[in-house]
Amino acid sequence: VQLQASGGGLVQPGGSLRLSCRADGNVFATNYMAWSRQAPGKGREFIGHVTSSSGASVVDSLKGRFTISTDNGKGTAYLQMNMLRVEDTAVYLCNVRGLQNDYSGFDYWGQGTQVTVSS
Repeated sequence: VQLQASGGGLVQPGGSLRLSCRADGNVFATNYMAWSRQAPGKGREFIGHVTSSSGASVVDSLKGRFTISTDNGKGTAYLQMNMLRVEDTAVYLCNVRGLQNDYSGFDYWGQGTQVTVSS
């Protein structure tokens, strides 16, 4: 299983970005996809997740600016980020859990994509 994260880059304060994370390879199904971020010199911060049973949720501190969605079980999760702030600068990571084709479980983290918010 490989995770492909994309969509990061440089954006001005107030701008928007949409990150995507796709699970490819030996994947039968995904049932949990989550986003976290890690800013320089800080610990990893959980952003939110989407599951096949309960839908998507984002932590209270980011609600209203960040939204998580999927492509309806096809293996891609999205993180829509609006009204970005300098303090949103971080490496954004995705975590995917699911079943491989032999029905064994997997739990992988992607390498991360850099988001820099700066004028």
